[in-house]
Amino acid sequence: MRRLILLALVAAGLAPGTWVRSPLPQHTISQEIAVTALDVPTAESVDFQLVGAWQIESENVDFGSYSAITLLDNGRMLAASDRGRVLEFSPPGAEQEPSRMAWFRPGRVVDKHLADIEAMTRHPETGIIWTAYEGSNAIARLDPASGREEQILPDAMRGWSSNAGPEAMVRLDDGRFIVLSEALGGMLGREAPSVIFAGDPVEGATAKRFTFKAPEGYRATDMTALPDGRVLVLVRKLVFGLPPGFSTKLVLADPAEITEGNAWVGTEVVTLDDIAPSENYEAIAVEAAEGDALTIWIMSDDNNATLQRTLLLKLHYLPASPE
Repeated sequence: MRRLILLALVAAGLAPGTWVRSPLPQHTISQEIAVTALDVPTAESVDFQLVGAWQIESENVDFGSYSAITLLDNGRMLAASDRGRVLEFSPPGAEQEPSRMAWFRPGRVVDKHLADIEAMTRHPETGIIWTAYEGSNAIARLDPASGREEQILPDAMRGWSSNAGPEAMVRLDDGRFIVLSEALGGMLGREAPSVIFAGDPVEGATAKRFTFKAPEGYRATDMTALPDGRVLVLVRKLVFGLPPGFSTKLVLADPAEITEGNAWVGTEVVTLDDIAPSENYEAIAVEAAEGDALTIWIMSDDNNATLQRTLLLKLHYLPASPE
């Protein structure tokens, strides 16, 4: 999908008068980011309200291409890119502290197969972070306290294409892990090979294969667990045209409905195009708000292209009862 997006963007760049932007700034090693608030559309869905949208920019060479985010205990946000970098920053509305940009695997010789982070999930109590690498179909576990990192190439994920490997991953409260690939298969080309692990995949937990069936034409790009045990899956579709664009939806799905060898299907709960600026959204995280309401954070991957932006969305979501 990344190659497809880049080809479409190149075509748009060759078309006069489409998506014209300023030249890229001179790259530096400055850790500073610029956060600009965008006008928030007044439209909202039944359950979702867009309360903020920001464009994030930086001249740092490590900035951009963020495909996963997670929330840290100190209220900060950690974003990981498909180039193996991370951005730690204070989200808008929180007490602001200096941002930090670096390699996710510091001190390592990094190639694309060990840098293409497409998904990230975190244990809220231990702080341990798991990352999924699309280029190698690997899952790695990092203990930030000790700096120890381990990785595994799960048998259940072998054979996934190097350009359509693990794209979304989440650790559930009961310790299970769900991993969705970006590939599409099945009779109608709508089902993505997927795996649910009974425990930590790095520890060799047993796995069951199933497929994830997204809305027609869409692919999963990330997912996050809700307090009630269900998950929100971020799905995206490339819309061809001049300029090309993106359509993004959120799908609510229940892990209790996953059965080995069958398709897992959720319910569309919102089309982001209707309430937020359109972009290549690839990262999602959730945190508790007031009462039963939740705050949903969504971030876009700019593919390091001058035609795209790094956007951060903040939505309020009041999920209906599972019953």
